[in-house]
Amino acid sequence: MADLDDLLLRTSRTFALSIPRLPEPTRTEVTIAYLLFRIADTFEDAAGWPKRRRLQALEDFERLLAFYEQGAGPEERATAARYAEAWTAGPLPVGHTGYLDLLAAAPDVLEAFAGLAPEARAVVARHTRRTTHGMADFVARHDGDGKLQLADLDDLRRYCYVVAGIVGEMLTELFLLAQPELARASDALGRRAARFGEALQLVNILKDAAADAREGRRYLPTAIAPDTVFGLARDDLRVATEYVETLQRSGADRGLLAFTALPVQLAWGALTRVEEAGPGAKVSRDEVAAMVAALDERLAAGRPALEVPRSRAAAGG
Repeated sequence: MADLDDLLLRTSRTFALSIPRLPEPTRTEVTIAYLLFRIADTFEDAAGWPKRRRLQALEDFERLLAFYEQGAGPEERATAARYAEAWTAGPLPVGHTGYLDLLAAAPDVLEAFAGLAPEARAVVARHTRRTTHGMADFVARHDGDGKLQLADLDDLRRYCYVVAGIVGEMLTELFLLAQPELARASDALGRRAARFGEALQLVNILKDAAADAREGRRYLPTAIAPDTVFGLARDDLRVATEYVETLQRSGADRGLLAFTALPVQLAWGALTRVEEAGPGAKVSRDEVAAMVAALDERLAAGRPALEVPRSRAAAGG
């Protein structure tokens, strides 16, 4: 079996910091879910493949997921190994070695998925299928050169929902499985779950706009002023902040709070940096370390988990 934590470290930035803070069994469930979503995302972003092969890989991956959800036998395991070998043979879908190693280890990730408790396995499978279907719809829209241009703000939000809003909904269900006493806050969490994910995705899109454009992915609609997207990102981050505050008021485990608060805090910092310096600007490692330490200090003292930038909050964006 592949080392799932090592795969996480090699394929993630923010989540490699935040997932280890979760209590078990949620930590294992979210690790596996993240890796499954990353496999699908790698096929969606496979700049080295034509559209047709991307769509076929997404379809094959969903088929494997169904096999392993029901309990794969030797024949299905052989099929998974064959697919993984084909995915990592030339031409390569992406240049990122961590993502390629993840594709090679896909049978092991699926085996770990099959070992989850039935309730968690059902949640992860349902939402992974939803995002895989949605990704296929967007891949089908790529032009003959393999490029995608989103049309308008609604289109951008649909894309963010497919690749990240669904993640927020899945995480909420896993949290409720792990901590049933959060059920009294399920409606409040559910109303904010998709925008929790959308917030993180929008910040990534703004931060990576130049690099994405070089690979033929233009997520920012040309007819929409950048200020509009920045405004939506700030609004979403405020909703994401409310999501974390709801968890904290409802007595969520400290690990759940750290896991959800850290990416939101980092996203606030990244959004500010991109507004100041443009796409490609990043929060430094020292700044990340300071944010992590400050978050741990606030949680240990029982203070609010998140520290919203005052200038943005006071100005209402």
